[in-house]
Amino acid sequence: MTEVRELKYRQWFRGADVDGDGVITRQDVRLMGERYIAARGAVPEAATARRLTEGLDAFWATVIAPMDQDGDGKVDLREMTEGFRQALADPALYSQQVGPVADCYFDLIDLDGDDRIDRAEFAEIFGQAGNVSPEDCAAVFNALDLDGSGGLDRGEFHQALTEFFYGEDPDAPAAHLFGKIPS
Repeated sequence: MTEVRELKYRQWFRGADVDGDGVITRQDVRLMGERYIAARGAVPEAATARRLTEGLDAFWATVIAPMDQDGDGKVDLREMTEGFRQALADPALYSQQVGPVADCYFDLIDLDGDDRIDRAEFAEIFGQAGNVSPEDCAAVFNALDLDGSGGLDRGEFHQALTEFFYGEDPDAPAAHLFGKIPS
């Protein structure tokens, strides 16, 4: 794994470590979902919120928890980075590994249900719930909006996440999806 992917994963880790204690636990993964649900003003009982919670539970069980090398129920940055390096080695597996959770997030971010994420929706989620600066949100959104439509469709969103988790280009807009990585 390259230094670029390590930097991106570190950014993701900082967002996933919701309570800031230096480790990711099942509770952090749940709180991450609750943070997104609350930022959208959705109720936890809503179908999309339930799907997100179930998807994150599966993401914990199948991707994050197996990274816990010492069995303490916590995944630190080293364990997560090594785990991502092993689990996310093949972009062809995106549709099984990341895709289902990404679809849940897309549906949750797309509050008005028009099957696209507009600039305001993007800034609200990645800014408010993801702790990304407004300037970085605007720059990333503009670069990810490949067709210049003013919104990200599901394909553009998946392309961004594929680039984030599997890509090696530090200048790719999606490299900064969860916050600007140092260059």
